[in-house]
Amino acid sequence: MAKPYELEISRLEETFRWASTADIGGLERAVKLAGLSALAAIGSGGSLTAAQALVALHQFYTGKPGIVQTPLEAVDTVFEASVSQWLLSAGGTNVDINAAAKSLIEREHRQIAVLCGRANSPITAICERHPFVDLLVFPPPAGKDGFLATNSLLAFSTLLARAYVSVFGDPADWNEVSDLVAPLLDASSKPVLTWRGAADALWQRSTTIVLYGPATKVGATDIESKFTEAALGNIQLADYRNFAHGRHHWLAKREDQTSVLALVAEDDRELAKKTLRLIPKEVPVASLDIPGTGPAALLGSLLAALRVTGWAGQAREIDPGQPGVPEFGRKLYHLKLPKRERRGTAPRIEATAAAAIRRKTGESVHLLHEKNTLRFWQHAHADFVDRLEKKTFGAVVLDYDGTVVDTRERFEPARPEIAGELQRIADSDAILAIATGRGVSVRNDLRTVLPNKVWENVVVGYYNGAMIGSLADDSQPDGTDEVCPELKTLADALAESHELSGSARQTNRRYQITLEPIRFMAENRLWDIAHQVVLQVGCTDAIITRSSHSIDIVASGVSKKNVVRHLQDQVRGRDILTIGDRGKWPGNDYALLSTPMGLSVDEVSVDPSNCWNLAEPGQRGIAVTRMYLGALDSAEKGLRFRKGALL
Repeated sequence: MAKPYELEISRLEETFRWASTADIGGLERAVKLAGLSALAAIGSGGSLTAAQALVALHQFYTGKPGIVQTPLEAVDTVFEASVSQWLLSAGGTNVDINAAAKSLIEREHRQIAVLCGRANSPITAICERHPFVDLLVFPPPAGKDGFLATNSLLAFSTLLARAYVSVFGDPADWNEVSDLVAPLLDASSKPVLTWRGAADALWQRSTTIVLYGPATKVGATDIESKFTEAALGNIQLADYRNFAHGRHHWLAKREDQTSVLALVAEDDRELAKKTLRLIPKEVPVASLDIPGTGPAALLGSLLAALRVTGWAGQAREIDPGQPGVPEFGRKLYHLKLPKRERRGTAPRIEATAAAAIRRKTGESVHLLHEKNTLRFWQHAHADFVDRLEKKTFGAVVLDYDGTVVDTRERFEPARPEIAGELQRIADSDAILAIATGRGVSVRNDLRTVLPNKVWENVVVGYYNGAMIGSLADDSQPDGTDEVCPELKTLADALAESHELSGSARQTNRRYQITLEPIRFMAENRLWDIAHQVVLQVGCTDAIITRSSHSIDIVASGVSKKNVVRHLQDQVRGRDILTIGDRGKWPGNDYALLSTPMGLSVDEVSVDPSNCWNLAEPGQRGIAVTRMYLGALDSAEKGLRFRKGALL
């Protein structure tokens, strides 16, 4: 529904204050994960500007590359799985962003995040069917935008800026950003009135060249978007130096039709002055000073764009919030994205099998076909599934974090749907076992969701299999912080490490040392530092593994596989099913899932004979665990997979 533009702009201050105080815990966790890799940000219309803001913040704070894409580009471009994919949509209803969400989810990137301004929308429904997606819903107080993105755009950009400042900067930095932005929210403030006075000279010309620097690119991008969408005038964009490479020639031929608008932040003030001095005198020039650097300049340039749009609309007697939508425009809006054509001539393979093979190899079935290796992997997959279906399992051993509970909810008990499956196994003729890197917290959480009548029969391997006992056993685990002699020298060296001091939390147990970052640190960095210390002290028998949230260093002989060995006498020749999420070396489930009947809910090893992930495309984590457990039926002396349930 269209709204008067001035009505929307009048609520910017309210929106900014809300976005400055909203709970962003989930957004911070998602941004922290995104910080480990390159990022692609996808949006349409006004959300494309928000995507530009996300990429600018990502590059500024992490030093990692980012790319802005439309949904059409995102569907057509295949990046490696480590690239974080973020989709931004104010309403979550447009056909393009929803089609892109479905496509990207099926590709199973390490991170898929969706930032949406509306709950119970089509895109949130898609995400809810794929729980591994980081679904971040922030409905702004101003409600749905009118024709142009206004309050949702400011809200998204502010929320993202807060999250990046919080994760990668100093918490006090946000107060400085807020202080610089605050005067720009008041239409009667001196900075805004100064902007307006400078911009008045621009509107007698049909074309405006907008010059910007790195910190103000987001504002420049939004001006082009809004002027085009509301038909306010022609906009050409150029940064201060790219303007010098031929783009200035437009003024040589069309100076009588053109004006120049410069967004000038602190970092490019001198370059802007030198550039603007060389503009022909006949060309109207408006220079808008944007206070601050980094996120402050980003948000300031965005507010400048929102205000410039309103002033241009008033001068040209067009309400940017109510420009009218032609019938052909409505039809264009509802066209669907084309389906991405299959490349190559590979034989058709059932989608779940193709996904399982892709997870194992990291390559599409089409590329494998071209390499003449597809048939090998088809046989390996079929053989593994066939063996699973023929086995009767006397025990099921599950990893905990990432398998029984989502890592984002690791300090909460298992969800009811997972707990129900655990109880069903505990009540069967098979043994339920848990193999975890954690200690007493897992015992307490399992007791919360399982009735005490089954505790005696549930086996728990604590600290990566260093200590094993029944769920009913209060003496396990031994939570002492005194490490065994084998790890003592290493524990002391890690505690004295200058690089780990203040950046990682060290927890000592008898047979395990755990390192967890307390501020942002790339996973590889923590891994490298730990390895360096291990080599320096010559503790060659220690084993280092990764979980989704930490690095565990365990003594020789400690392994989650110890839980499998512990159960072998009890199952009397029956097979043991193992399920985990980190099956790829050096994941902490590598040993557990290297057993003949190892199933992964996420990462897999390269071994063709075991550790497969048989989930349907676009699923991982606890949703897959539930699928596996739900496919197990009671049988004589144990559990068996239903025929065809894993295909």
